[in-house]
Amino acid sequence: MARMKFICDTERCIECNSCVTACKNEHEIPWGVNRRRVVTLNDGIPGERSVSVACMHCSDAPCMAVCPVNCFYRTEEGVVLHDKDVCIGCGYCSYACPFGAPQFPSAGTFGVRGKMDKCTFCAGGPEANGSQAEFEKYGRNRLAEGKLPACAEMCSTKALLGGDGDVVADIFRTRVLKRGKGAEVWGWGTAYGSKQAGQPNQAKS
Repeated sequence: MARMKFICDTERCIECNSCVTACKNEHEIPWGVNRRRVVTLNDGIPGERSVSVACMHCSDAPCMAVCPVNCFYRTEEGVVLHDKDVCIGCGYCSYACPFGAPQFPSAGTFGVRGKMDKCTFCAGGPEANGSQAEFEKYGRNRLAEGKLPACAEMCSTKALLGGDGDVVADIFRTRVLKRGKGAEVWGWGTAYGSKQAGQPNQAKS
């Protein structure tokens, strides 16, 4: 079974935000919630890079570890999802996540938290695949349709790769070898506890 992962190639990201727009449009994300966002690192100085950030669906997800009601679960493909019917909106996951993935829509004058929302790798939720209930809570289940996440498919420079971890790592490794630079993958080691995706197979962690 494939292990789904994200890679953002910072050598290619041009901060166009097409990934952000694709995600919001595909899943009809409410105002104030961004499942994916583009962040600029070292802004205004030499070496500035942009990176597309969302839930990385970590191998050992800290959000799962701290949730007091166990609303998180992992699919056979390694996608970390959550059950909004179980979520109590406590916010522990937002403090634990190193990528700032969990989002809380605010309602009312004083910003009362609603149910947590985050990137689903376009894999829906616990409801029946393709059902209206699934779409209303989690958005479209593209993985059940045999498709990749909308953000990765819409990336104009193919900087954002999403899919089988071995396949996307091989694609990235080939790019690095061809251009001779840019082997660093932001967040890869933190999310998956493994060596950089751009390194040759014999490289040590």
